[in-house]
Amino acid sequence: MPAIFAIALGLSLFLTAHAAETPAKSVVFLGDSLTAGFGVQPTEAFPALIAEKIRAAGLPFEVQNPGLSGDTSAGGLRRIDWLLQRPIDILVIELGANDGLRGLELKSMKENLQTIIDKTKAKNPKVKIVLAGMQVPPNLGADYGGEFQRVFAELARENNATLIPFLLEGVGGHRELNQADLIHPSPAGHRIIADLVWRTLEPILRQS
Repeated sequence: MPAIFAIALGLSLFLTAHAAETPAKSVVFLGDSLTAGFGVQPTEAFPALIAEKIRAAGLPFEVQNPGLSGDTSAGGLRRIDWLLQRPIDILVIELGANDGLRGLELKSMKENLQTIIDKTKAKNPKVKIVLAGMQVPPNLGADYGGEFQRVFAELARENNATLIPFLLEGVGGHRELNQADLIHPSPAGHRIIADLVWRTLEPILRQS
């Protein structure tokens, strides 16, 4: 009996240690100032709030936030190889807003985002891609604005990715949910964004 107990105890300790050594899967938020949390504390930005929700749900994922204020789709493309040095299981792409605000060519924006997706899938064919759609101000024209939104829908369809149609849904245009520039969300705005993203992301996490 003592020998059997010792074997059982040893097996239990081995399994516990093995589980502890198993690395968590990664959720990477590749984005601009919205992801970086411009003007708010790092813990108040929506990716950090998503990390809190993941911990509360007991899901085996860690969140990485390489958001960079002012970044464009081209900037994200320049950074993706460096990010892919570590495994990425779920990639949330929040890029394009600065392309739109600068009136950059949408064909190039789409090509940049597509290349980011291609490079990520080449590293991990099982990666899940989430695209955060954006909108541009009406002063850029209806044609440009419509085409800008279509880029995200087309990329999602063509890559079997999950689309969040408008990341700032319920936040954009609401003075009380934004900072003084009326562009960047306040902490309250980030909480609404986190809830929106979580509704899309949680099912993906539970299925991964």
